[in-house]
Amino acid sequence: MHRTILIAAMLALFAPLSGIATEAIPPVTASASAKSAEKFTVGPMLVERHGSTGSPMILIPGLSSGPYVWDDLVREFGKEHVLYLVTLPGFHGQSAVGGDLVAGVDTWLGELIATRKLVKPILVGHSLGATFSFAYAENHAEQIGGVIAIDGLPVMPGTENLQLAQRPAMANGMRARMAGVTRDSFAAQQKSFMHSPFGVMDSANADRLAASSALSDPAAVTEYMAQVVALDLRSGLPKIRVPVLMIAPFHEADMIAAGMPMRAADKAAYYKGLLAGTPKLQVVTVSPARHFAMIDQPQQVREAIRAYLKAQ
Repeated sequence: MHRTILIAAMLALFAPLSGIATEAIPPVTASASAKSAEKFTVGPMLVERHGSTGSPMILIPGLSSGPYVWDDLVREFGKEHVLYLVTLPGFHGQSAVGGDLVAGVDTWLGELIATRKLVKPILVGHSLGATFSFAYAENHAEQIGGVIAIDGLPVMPGTENLQLAQRPAMANGMRARMAGVTRDSFAAQQKSFMHSPFGVMDSANADRLAASSALSDPAAVTEYMAQVVALDLRSGLPKIRVPVLMIAPFHEADMIAAGMPMRAADKAAYYKGLLAGTPKLQVVTVSPARHFAMIDQPQQVREAIRAYLKAQ
């Protein structure tokens, strides 16, 4: 039954909303933790570099998010690693692009690694960014040193029993629901989502994240989500020969309120099932936390990542 509540998060983002007031909460316009040493583009992808010494890490935010979601990790790891924070086209004020976005992200990440001569970077992805990390690791495991996924999977939770032939119809349904959405209604959707069990626990953080994600292009957000829901990367998981850390947030009170009581161990087991076949897999739960675990429980996330890095 917990699969139903997980997929509800995805569908909530595309449900028609009206009459929801949005306050004038200032968005996060840049990474607040530190000034980036450098900003540059790789194709249509914006990149911020933080730090100058140590092994590289590439941090990929989730749907409609920008580099500000990594502020805590920049403070924690920026002196020991060179961090490359990417903003995907269409998100956080960046111009959108068309075409196959999954293939595009694969290409841009490859160009970043090649042009900067990065040696075995670790991919750190949140949500959609984690899905792209899995896709890249399946195609180019020899180029990277590992994958850290924060509540993002190789298949959309709740859709794992869908056949490949059924997925295009679901993707098209998402496109239809969001057709003609206005900026105001998109902002309302973001606010509703961030205040839901699938956003963050703190109300002020939810408002700030919603204001920031509302800077993204609604059509681009829809297209990313539609293309990703059409994916099922599980057959390629055995190709990922590098260590994979999955950080799974868990909030028992949300599950009880939804009438679906479960334990943290149940959440971990479910995620392990969706990642079956991954050769070197570790699943760590952080609690209490919602989807943006690195904001709800920054210390637990830092500790999990540091333990993972130490073990490499």
